[in-house]
Amino acid sequence: MTLNSKIPAGPLESKWKTYKSTCKLVNPANKRQLEVIVIGTGLAGASAAASLGEMGYKVKAFCFQDSPRRAHSIAAQGGINAAKNYQNDGDSTYRLFYDTVKGGDYRSREGNVYRLAEVSANIIDQCVAQGVPFAREYGGLLSNRSFGGTQVQRTFYAAGQTGQQLLIGAYQALERQVAQGNVKMYTRHEMLDIVTIDGKTRGIIARNLVTGELERHFGHAVLLCSGGYGNVFYLSTNAMGSNVTAAWKAHKKGAFFGNPCFTQIHPTCIPVSGDHQSKLTLMSESLRNDGRIWVPKKQGDTRKPNEIPEEERDYYLERRYPAFGNLVPRDVASRAAKERCDAGYGVGSSKQAVYLDFSSAIMRYGRVEANKKGEENASEATIRQWGMDVVKEKYGNLFEMYEKITGENPYVVPMRIYPAVHYTMGGLWVDYELMTTVPGLYALGEANFSDHGANRLGASALMQGLADGYFVIPYTLGNNLANDISVKAISTDHPAFVAAEKEVRDRIERLMNIKGTESVESFHKRLGKIMWDKCGMARNAQGLKEAIEEIKALRKEFYANVRIPGEINEFNPELDKAGRVADFLELGELMCMDALDRNESCGGHFREEYQTPDGEALRQDDQYMFVSAWEYKGESQYELHKEALDYEVVHPSQRSYK
Repeated sequence: MTLNSKIPAGPLESKWKTYKSTCKLVNPANKRQLEVIVIGTGLAGASAAASLGEMGYKVKAFCFQDSPRRAHSIAAQGGINAAKNYQNDGDSTYRLFYDTVKGGDYRSREGNVYRLAEVSANIIDQCVAQGVPFAREYGGLLSNRSFGGTQVQRTFYAAGQTGQQLLIGAYQALERQVAQGNVKMYTRHEMLDIVTIDGKTRGIIARNLVTGELERHFGHAVLLCSGGYGNVFYLSTNAMGSNVTAAWKAHKKGAFFGNPCFTQIHPTCIPVSGDHQSKLTLMSESLRNDGRIWVPKKQGDTRKPNEIPEEERDYYLERRYPAFGNLVPRDVASRAAKERCDAGYGVGSSKQAVYLDFSSAIMRYGRVEANKKGEENASEATIRQWGMDVVKEKYGNLFEMYEKITGENPYVVPMRIYPAVHYTMGGLWVDYELMTTVPGLYALGEANFSDHGANRLGASALMQGLADGYFVIPYTLGNNLANDISVKAISTDHPAFVAAEKEVRDRIERLMNIKGTESVESFHKRLGKIMWDKCGMARNAQGLKEAIEEIKALRKEFYANVRIPGEINEFNPELDKAGRVADFLELGELMCMDALDRNESCGGHFREEYQTPDGEALRQDDQYMFVSAWEYKGESQYELHKEALDYEVVHPSQRSYK
């Protein structure tokens, strides 16, 4: 099958404009006859459901939480990118586009990324109109801060809780449509399969997680906005409920999976503290604006950080990457931290951590405050206190969170951080219209593969989720639904619905009938360990081959010995979790296959066999400048399709942040 990305012809900067001016439209009366199903109500799902409801479509929105406000988008801390150039520091749509393509190590599609950069400015206006309380400068203008992989300040933020504030904005818009009757909200429902009729997606099978009942729902189109699959690693910064099930079920019904091995490792997480942990906590990348990252110059140094003098500290990012310093992209910062720890310079009891130190920023801000106050002879203690007050205003909730988790005061003692799984750049393959290879089935936000290539720049996830939901899907969905206005709602008694529900029921019964002795959690933990050790921050052919066999064996053991208490027709979170882990056990194998197939290093995919003499990722553009799109062919059987990446505007080169 040839993959048609449907990128419009013409110059890059006019593709989206031309598309919007020439796409088919659905008139208001016809929109009221068309039903759209939205799976997931994070930023992508809530913004899409709200926008489509506002336009007049009949929307059904599903989330497995008890409220859309619990979607994992709420956890994003640092900010959202937009090319508004408020700082007058040289930003532009083109520069945001260029930084994103370069940051993704030249493995993303130019057309999609340029559109993302183009609509980014609209997102900020939309959110301000909704009342999102972005931070402001003294004069009232919106404030910006720096993020990794860029040399301009383009990140808009609301303290350290940007995701929460943006989600509340989208949630308000969504609830307004619910109140008007344009959107019907189904909470505590999990999508367990899609239904296709005559080759088109026409609905879903969902499970009511409170009663355990299976339900059939018709839609002229289905939008998957169900987030990423980072929890395949067990320990990640994702919420415990985040999973791949919706996307994976669609994959098994014909939707190709794009670049599954592209995983984002975030460099600033609170280190693992023991076997008891079920998730990791992120410290926002915004802390790298003012925090300096270092390790002792002496191997195995056991002194406390404040006892180590300045000249005996190695600010290794500033040393290795002078142009970007502590603000290199996430994949580069993560590998650099791993390299230092592996070489014996790690800190803390585990020696798997580095320091993120705010002491010089505190003193710098303190001196600015002293100047403002005209206090030329202020004591060092006073200056430090003033500086701490400024830092508290900018990052206070993050510092509180760190202290609550570790028991250490980061104003006084440097934070300890280490890389952890955070985001997945892979996802369902989609074309320019965000449609998967299954007609009528779309994927938005982190659920698709489209905009970040092999590494996502910080503050771009919120940007992509809202761009897809507010500004892209309203046009692209209409372009396709215009052909469906004569299709009346199909009864859920249709044989395709009956067959799909039976398939789901059989899967659930199979799981419940295993009646083994080992908990779901223990299988998830074991899978996560294989994935992190062999398909994590560094990969090699030998380890990936071993991982594939180990995952197959683990899956076999899961289906022979997993223990799921309770009944099917009741509230049963263990059963829900078992279904999700079963899907992770299949996805994990595909991720390793994809990583093994890609004989190069790029972005977050670091194959140890392919690196430059100084340890940077070594791409093989002549062989791997394509998107890997995998088609499901049966258990452990996948066919690889390739979408060639053509760079007409940006010329790929060895990434350098030096």
